[in-house]
Amino acid sequence: MKRKSTLLFRTRSGASRTYITIAFIVIAIFLLVQVAWWGIFQSRYIDKVSRDQFTSWQRDAEITSLLLASSDDLNLKLHLLEQYPHLRFNESDYRFKINEVSLKSFQNAQRGYIRMFSFEGPVFALVVLSLLFFIARSMWAERELKQRQHNFLSAITHEFKTPLSSLRLLVQTARLRDLSVKKLDEYLGNMEEELDRLDRTSEQVLASARLEQAKEPPILEAADLNQVLEALINEARRGIEARGANLTFLASAEALPVSIDQAAFGVVINNLLDNAVKYSPGQEKQVLVSLESTKNVIYLHVDDQGIGFEESGASRLFERFYRAGEEMTRSTPGVGLGLYLVRSITEAMNGWVRAVPNPVGRGARFTVVLPRRLSIGRSDENVSTVEEAI
Repeated sequence: MKRKSTLLFRTRSGASRTYITIAFIVIAIFLLVQVAWWGIFQSRYIDKVSRDQFTSWQRDAEITSLLLASSDDLNLKLHLLEQYPHLRFNESDYRFKINEVSLKSFQNAQRGYIRMFSFEGPVFALVVLSLLFFIARSMWAERELKQRQHNFLSAITHEFKTPLSSLRLLVQTARLRDLSVKKLDEYLGNMEEELDRLDRTSEQVLASARLEQAKEPPILEAADLNQVLEALINEARRGIEARGANLTFLASAEALPVSIDQAAFGVVINNLLDNAVKYSPGQEKQVLVSLESTKNVIYLHVDDQGIGFEESGASRLFERFYRAGEEMTRSTPGVGLGLYLVRSITEAMNGWVRAVPNPVGRGARFTVVLPRRLSIGRSDENVSTVEEAI
């Protein structure tokens, strides 16, 4: 039922995106044709006006010349020149002709109108197409967000329903059968794994809700990242290794002073470790956590040898509800909040996070970068900022 619902939603979403694209292309073509026709029409109209004006001035020159030839009034020439400033009197043949200066000025004015229309048309088309593009992008983004939210609801339903179904089956089996101690211990271990899965999902959803509702930045405390990370890894090691991980931690030889919210930082580490295990196929999943530092920043690397990701989509890995791959063929559990929490919490602690392919083989490397404190001892010391680190 879930597959049919997801397929129907994706089909409708894809069709809607196609319709929006077709509508945008049709409107764009219509607008470009309209602007082109407008420009051609204006150019032809101005050309016709210019020809008509030139013909009218020629007719004025002929009429005034006939009037002057048929009259003995000495002041008539001056009067006609005042009435027709676009004409001049030629003494050699005693006739009126078109004033070249007036004709040139008129032609320049008409060419100015053509340039104005030639400029206004493309600018108008560009503005309208830009607005249409932004509207289309907004509609696409809204559709994509709705799709992600739908995927999130489907995934979280699955993430809660599957462990609950497994727990119910294990409990019913334990009640109805006379199990050996070994088998009972195996069932209890499976129950614990399902409860851990429920706990991870719940923690991600609750952490995301807390992050959205937080009005104040987290309270950062001075700490040695070596010690904090070692404690968090020791706490998570049993659950991670129970899922088939071979977890290795390489601490730094020197103290690494940072300012962090240790509880929130635990969410970051747990999600990075969960992500590394989740996307590492096979029975034995190699996960390496290492630290390195420079003068201003500290790098925390989490390397896996899993399926990796396409570099073109690296920036989208940290978007809310985003999950790599096709929803219909995805087999890995999750709700699309883990890496979003990693980025959001890290940025709240003045750091940043990035994802690159594993530099020593297949898989991925996720790196958390934190500003380095001057020391751990004093709480009022200045902390290196991201801008200083860059």
